[in-house]
Amino acid sequence: MFGALHKCCPPSLMTKWLILVIFLNFGHSSREPDVEGEALIEVLKALNDTHGQFTDWNDHFVSPCFSWSHVTCRNGNVISLTLGSNGFSGKISPSITKLKFLASLELQDNDLSGTLPDFLGSMTHLQSLNLANNKFSGSIPATWSQLSNLKHLDLSSNNLTGRIPMQLFSVATFNFTGTHLICGSSLEQPCMSRPSPPVSTSRTKLRIVVASASCGAFVLLSLGALFACRYQKLRKLKHDVFFDVAGEDDCKVSLTQLRRFSCRELQLATDNFSESNIIGQGGFGKVYKGVLSDNTKVAVKRLQDYYSPGGEAAFQREVHLISVAIHKNLLQLIGYCTTSSERILVYPFMQNLSVAYRLRVSHKIYTKIISLSSLHCFSL
Repeated sequence: MFGALHKCCPPSLMTKWLILVIFLNFGHSSREPDVEGEALIEVLKALNDTHGQFTDWNDHFVSPCFSWSHVTCRNGNVISLTLGSNGFSGKISPSITKLKFLASLELQDNDLSGTLPDFLGSMTHLQSLNLANNKFSGSIPATWSQLSNLKHLDLSSNNLTGRIPMQLFSVATFNFTGTHLICGSSLEQPCMSRPSPPVSTSRTKLRIVVASASCGAFVLLSLGALFACRYQKLRKLKHDVFFDVAGEDDCKVSLTQLRRFSCRELQLATDNFSESNIIGQGGFGKVYKGVLSDNTKVAVKRLQDYYSPGGEAAFQREVHLISVAIHKNLLQLIGYCTTSSERILVYPFMQNLSVAYRLRVSHKIYTKIISLSSLHCFSL
């Protein structure tokens, strides 16, 4: 054929003819839509786009993946249709099953009616299906149990009846509210929804960590303040009830032959050195009546103003006098208590009190004269 053309036609004319044939063939193929494009045109016609909002959906383009609105593609295949809130009043065309890789179909908030299409059950790549707020009626097709990859299903606010296939309850998030669907064995059990789990992002995790750390720090600070307050109260209580016996083992005076009392022991014996237990007072300090834990009555002499000038000297003199003055009529020291802040001497308690008390003449009975025999008993 080309040989005959070569004999009857000049070479330049034959070249132009070949170019024209190739151009016409290419132009025809460029206007031929693919299978998914044709399917989308049929779907749009069935949905009844009365508002004419999808003028860019036409068969003059090779593929809907180039410039068609509301269409998302991946690797040349349609994977998502977002057709919600467009006033569609028709039905879903079976041609949609030609979109073999469709994973998301959104047709919510329209006026679609009729029964739910059973052919959607064959679209096993579907992961999200939203038909909420339409006018669908009837029951959920049993074929929808085959949607094994479905993760989100919203059929709320439709006039649906019947039982829900048990397989659909395994969907991660679903919403059957606003329908007459039966969700359990009891006919009165209302259909509920399972909300979407919160999306965990790095920023959300960071906020959670910061919030947890802040709460932890607040709790620790609160506990610290509570313990500090409690400690201060205990210290105040201890100061009010017991002596500060720090350095009790660090004493300057050693009376190893006598019993050594603890400050707390003497405090308990004298009812915290109560004023009601004072039986005498002198230059050294006050003398208190006390009862030890073994019911032994004692006289406790406590040095006053130990830190004042001469305090330690007064205590040393008292100890010196005790060590040199030995007589049967003098009280013998039975114990002591020395700390960094206390100097205390312990004597046996004498029921008849001191010589000074016996020699003192009452101001009310000033004429009373003590007998010479009594004075002789007081003498050394």
